[in-house]
Amino acid sequence: MFEQLGLIGCGLTGGSFALALRRAGLVKRVVGYSKSPSTTERARMMGVIDIEAPSALMAVSGADIVLIAVPVAATESTFKAIKHLVTPNMLVMDVGSTKRDVIDAGRRALREQIGSFVPAHPITGKEVSGVEHADPDLYTGRQVIITPIERTLTVQLQKAVDVWTALGCRVLKMSPEQHDAAFAAVSHLPHLIAFALVNAISGQPQGKDYLSLAGPGFRDFTRIAASDPKVWRDILISNREELLTQSKIFQANLKALELMISSCNTDALEGLIEQASNTRGNWSMTSKHNP
Repeated sequence: MFEQLGLIGCGLTGGSFALALRRAGLVKRVVGYSKSPSTTERARMMGVIDIEAPSALMAVSGADIVLIAVPVAATESTFKAIKHLVTPNMLVMDVGSTKRDVIDAGRRALREQIGSFVPAHPITGKEVSGVEHADPDLYTGRQVIITPIERTLTVQLQKAVDVWTALGCRVLKMSPEQHDAAFAAVSHLPHLIAFALVNAISGQPQGKDYLSLAGPGFRDFTRIAASDPKVWRDILISNREELLTQSKIFQANLKALELMISSCNTDALEGLIEQASNTRGNWSMTSKHNP
């Protein structure tokens, strides 16, 4: 049981964490701060938080667990804002989709208190944002990647594992480098492709007509293109090296398919489609090897 959660970022992700923590009976009080006062007020009115903090620092004051749920580009400024009140007894976590840049920011800003920080990435979300969509079930049955570093305190690491497990999550530990390489492939590249595809179609003279004919396949494939622009701008830039590597691999595979189509090489084309179909058919999101 935690006495107080200091929630920095009262949106979908942070708000859902607070609600889930409450429901599990793991926290007595939630103090929240968001850059937008209207967001913090809405969170209080919804019962997501108990007290509105005027600053990130005041949200951390008196907290024994802190969740930073801000865009990854704002992580370092958040660390700087709270560093004076971070203690070795405090568990500090983030929920960012990239980890190396977040950890580097933590090293620069938190310095000797970096051991209290346990970087985390829950593999969940919605295509909508905002505290009004906060859901205590957002994390249930989902995987959470934790990327501790050599200075992470053992006690705080275990607390982080226990918290996410209590919320119904499956916890997997990875290095920050492994995390960013993997998620460039299975998350960041798919978003990049979805953004490009929707723009490619809508940018054509008859794009609106084409979109009006789209069915469930297009809906499912492009769902993530409706994601928050600012959040994904930051993610794609922060993990650009790994993402661009994956993009080149994707483009090579796309060109291979194009070559088979242009040359009417039906056997080779079918073989690659079958390979993809089998891989997708054997994939399961519940596998610990498929975060």
